[in-house]
Amino acid sequence: MGTRFLFSVLLISLNFFAGAQDDRAVLKSPRAQQHQSFQKRLGSIDDLLAEYVKKEWIAGATALVIKEGKIVYHKSIGVKDLQTKAPLQNDAIYRIASQTKAITSVGIMMLMEEGKLQLDDAVSKYIPEFKNPKVLQNFNAPDTTYTSVQAKREITIRDLLTHTSGIGYAQIGNGQMNAIYAKAGIVGGIGVDNLILGDKMKLLGSLPLFHQPGERFTYGLNTDLLGYLIEVISNLSLDQFFRQRIFEPLGMKDSYFYIPSSKHSRLVALHTEDKAQDKKLVKATGVQSLNGNFYPDYPNSKGTYFSGGGGLSSTAYDYGLFMQMLLNGGSYKGNRLVSPASVRMMTTNQIGSLSVGAGNKFGFGFEIVQEGNKDKTPLTAGSYLWGGMFSSSYWIDPKEKMVAQLFLNQYPMSHGAIHDKFKSLVYAALK
Repeated sequence: MGTRFLFSVLLISLNFFAGAQDDRAVLKSPRAQQHQSFQKRLGSIDDLLAEYVKKEWIAGATALVIKEGKIVYHKSIGVKDLQTKAPLQNDAIYRIASQTKAITSVGIMMLMEEGKLQLDDAVSKYIPEFKNPKVLQNFNAPDTTYTSVQAKREITIRDLLTHTSGIGYAQIGNGQMNAIYAKAGIVGGIGVDNLILGDKMKLLGSLPLFHQPGERFTYGLNTDLLGYLIEVISNLSLDQFFRQRIFEPLGMKDSYFYIPSSKHSRLVALHTEDKAQDKKLVKATGVQSLNGNFYPDYPNSKGTYFSGGGGLSSTAYDYGLFMQMLLNGGSYKGNRLVSPASVRMMTTNQIGSLSVGAGNKFGFGFEIVQEGNKDKTPLTAGSYLWGGMFSSSYWIDPKEKMVAQLFLNQYPMSHGAIHDKFKSLVYAALK
């Protein structure tokens, strides 16, 4: 990939806020002059993204910043596909992976507000296969056999929302999780064959937890199980529930588990690092590109597995609408999805003395920045965030009335510092 070509791509693929894609926005703000100054200072993000493309660390990226309801930065730099060299556009559709979890968590809160579930209900009340759970005691690696003991209590919906149930992750978990789940046919939920969510979640109920419920934070298939819970309670597939109850009310026109054929060309190619070529950036082409059974172009297939933990694809603009709804306290454009009380619960520490990463807490679907970490991140205390497996990240900052995200589609990613640099540039522009 030559640098001369890359510079020409940069010139034609910078999409500014004044472009047609952002004209759809209903986002408004009375403080236009302040936002214009902020927007101008955000131009340093151009240089960051251009540098990473020039060094061939990424193929391209789309970044979005919304301040007080106004889009102040929305640009795409680089190419959509290293093979075709097609310039990246702002309407590019990305695999958002675990950014799906926030949407599923909102769906659960919607059902709670309708009186159809309580957060401390046992999961077995709705999915009997989770009655009388067992906890892993001993694991024998050579033949993947194990022993288990009775759990002290059943897992609850709250446990699933906070990843404290003891359920692990298939394919991307630790060695024990990967082995036990692989033997039973449990999948991670991204890029899998034409499987059915309910079949796998019922099977998951027969397998051991990896710790007692509520005792640890273990990132796992909790939100996939929540997705199936939504299906059971709503009598809709998760795909239908999202479309009818969340995407259409918010105007999210480009968010899908499986993209319609008319929009296939907008899917960003998944790129990977070729270990045999000193981590040279290449297009991912098969299952060997990632751990486990994986088809990189799964969003353009006619799949049947609706993973609430990682299956969605979307655009920066669409996900920006979802984030703005949360920042607004649960509503957007007159359409209320959840109450301010539910948003408050989702964005409040729900794991007590447990922690996520470097001392942060976890709510329902989000990591929450703590006051004690203000020396480690530019994000203000109370900001909530997460990201996706394919090197995407987002955050919502209530104090600054701002949402932001950086979309890439690459795995693995040796230069993940781009996300922290992006955060630093955004906050440096707040003068």
